[in-house]
Amino acid sequence: MATPAPVTPMIVIGPAIALGLAIGIYEALVIHRDVSVPTHRFGHTIHALILSIIFVFCTMNAAFVLKMIPALAKIPLIGTVLGLQIAIGLIAAIKIHGVSQALKSGGGGPGLGETWFHSILIGALIIAAPYAYPLVKPMLPTWLLF
Repeated sequence: MATPAPVTPMIVIGPAIALGLAIGIYEALVIHRDVSVPTHRFGHTIHALILSIIFVFCTMNAAFVLKMIPALAKIPLIGTVLGLQIAIGLIAAIKIHGVSQALKSGGGGPGLGETWFHSILIGALIIAAPYAYPLVKPMLPTWLLF
């Protein structure tokens, strides 16, 4: 009897980019409240868009990431799909807050600093993206579903 071929996790590209952009745009809109320096707004917006897409791509494709990086699968708690998604969301929240505070202490001036609430909210949205995808999938254009 032949052994079944190993199952390769499906990789979600278009929807991960779309949801990452949506979260990144939301973060950019909130930045205007938190960051008063226009040049920092622009740079942080680009930074937020790119990293939101990367983080959402990783959470939506956590099984694929675990398969591609087997060392992650050996780490307790993080070695599961949910554990990896939570870890990525926490890393995103810490990164968002850390960058904000680094800019603030680097002479950015008053009004430059995101709150922990904002950072954790964005991290939670990144964690929730794979679970929200079935709800938003019917609203996405068909050309995006690849």
